[in-house]
Amino acid sequence: MAYWLLKSEPFKYPWEQLLKDKKTCWEGVRNYAARNNLRAMKKGDLAFFYHSNEGTAIVGIARIVGEAYQDPTTTEEAWLAVDVAPVRTLKKPVTLAQVKAEPSLAQMALIRLGRLSVQPVTDEEWKKVLDMAGEKNQG
Repeated sequence: MAYWLLKSEPFKYPWEQLLKDKKTCWEGVRNYAARNNLRAMKKGDLAFFYHSNEGTAIVGIARIVGEAYQDPTTTEEAWLAVDVAPVRTLKKPVTLAQVKAEPSLAQMALIRLGRLSVQPVTDEEWKKVLDMAGEKNQG
């Protein structure tokens, strides 16, 4: 299983909306590196749900429930989408400031590649963020 981070601006699609929807198509990605990450996702992978621009915090965990397919918002074949479903809300959101202040997360894509909307997360980063969120269960 691989781990990821998905960014969404709360005014466009907040975590609370994914909880209500129970499943969504993660579409509209128009960056080649992010698209390649979508392509690499496998059913069952887990992803942090990150509120970007306002709130700037990891707030929940989602599961990839449908692997990459043609993004339905465009006819351009280059762009992909995946289906995601909520797993749970984190006990405590982990803010961008907290991530930046944690030395063991200095190489996390969230810091190094701040503008990338779909990012890989290492096993060690995943565990550390869950620890910072007060989570006992690692997935």
